[in-house]
Amino acid sequence: MKQVEIYTDGSCSGNPGPGGWGAILRYGEREKELSGGAPDTTNNRMELTAVIEALSALRQPCAVDLYTDSRYIASAIREGWLESWKARGWKKADKSPVLNRELWEALDGLLSTHAVNFHWVKGHADNAYNNRCDALATAQTARYKAAQE
Repeated sequence: MKQVEIYTDGSCSGNPGPGGWGAILRYGEREKELSGGAPDTTNNRMELTAVIEALSALRQPCAVDLYTDSRYIASAIREGWLESWKARGWKKADKSPVLNRELWEALDGLLSTHAVNFHWVKGHADNAYNNRCDALATAQTARYKAAQE
């Protein structure tokens, strides 16, 4: 399997509100930037979308080190929340429905294709790739916000 590094971030102006996401895929010396957004979304949806779009861009199964500043995503995977939600029929421990289920289901499918190791990084700190993803995401948020004005 090819070894790939992925960095992701999402942003939202208001929650909900216009939002954006950004991702950087690194393989060897090559890098690819991806970004997009939505006119009415949430920060968590944009964080998830960044991960889904980045993993979807891989053309074959890969071993992935994925870096995110979203504790929501990192914890859901590393602490087994995703597996628990599925086992309970997409219900949280308090029996309420899992938010963003369709995105979690999409991510779950991608996790069965790729061997992904999730890493949490502090946002707005000294990680240049995370900061670049933040810039990509906030540029998309600004684009959708401007379109509404």
